Amino acid sequence: MLQNIFIFACSLALVIKGATFATKYASRLAKSFHLSKYTVGFIVVAIISILPETFIAINSALTGMPSFGLGVLFGSNIADLTLVFTVILLFAGRRIKIESKVIDRNKVYSFFLLLPVILGLDGYFSRLEGLALIIVGAVFYYMVFRNDASTAVAGNSDHSWYKSLILLVVGMAVLLIGSYFTVISALALAQAFNINPILIGMLVVGLGTTIPELFFALKAVRKKDDSLAVGDVLGTVLADATIVVGILALLNPFSFPQKIIYITGVFMVLASAILLIFMRSGKVLSRKEGIGLLFFWLAFVFIEFWFNK
Repeated sequence: MLQNIFIFACSLALVIKGATFATKYASRLAKSFHLSKYTVGFIVVAIISILPETFIAINSALTGMPSFGLGVLFGSNIADLTLVFTVILLFAGRRIKIESKVIDRNKVYSFFLLLPVILGLDGYFSRLEGLALIIVGAVFYYMVFRNDASTAVAGNSDHSWYKSLILLVVGMAVLLIGSYFTVISALALAQAFNINPILIGMLVVGLGTTIPELFFALKAVRKKDDSLAVGDVLGTVLADATIVVGILALLNPFSFPQKIIYITGVFMVLASAILLIFMRSGKVLSRKEGIGLLFFWLAFVFIEFWFNK
């Protein structure tokens, strides 16, 4: 028990250090290629920060427990869309600005999150459905990158972009190592208290895998890089719900308890819709709205405990 607590504390320290590096050099990389910080957060950082839950989900599929991985992905997404934004807003102590282009690009965001829910209503993901999810996720990422590139400011690219890229990867590697051991130690602690495995996946492991984007966003907000923070979280959620779920289905088509879709999946879509409504209200996110997202997450936790007790 004490050993797991020690590993958990050290892992969090690695996550914080990795996030510090990642935020610094992702921002520099954005300036080198004249891309907005939102795009760098949405595409570059989000893709890297989904690796913890991706590895967990793939391992669960290969070991014959794909529903555990699906629960981790959906549970992580709900925490990202609610609890993570709550922590960010409370930490910032101010309103977070939402750029107009961020709102414009995410008009159909909830629809993309709704797709895996619709395809999973029968409690089964086929390879064809998995391929469709991967394509949809890739198309959305392409649209974000293309739109941003088309409005990029002309200029000479910074010759040191490769250095920023290398240091970004180093920072994210440290972050990933820390997040991996954070999840493992947290899972061991949860199992010691005989918690239901489904709840461990959705709430403990799922919550643990939000640590990379949480600390990355916190560092970004502290430096007033609001678009970088928002892009990171939204990009991570979209990749988890489409590309990662699609990879699971391609590796091993699987059946799963339908309540994962009816409860967790529906909560995920509702969380995204509520968050986007908050973003459009004055183009800012306030602490009051952060508290509202917190209560939404607590309602999700209560209902999951109720149906999985």
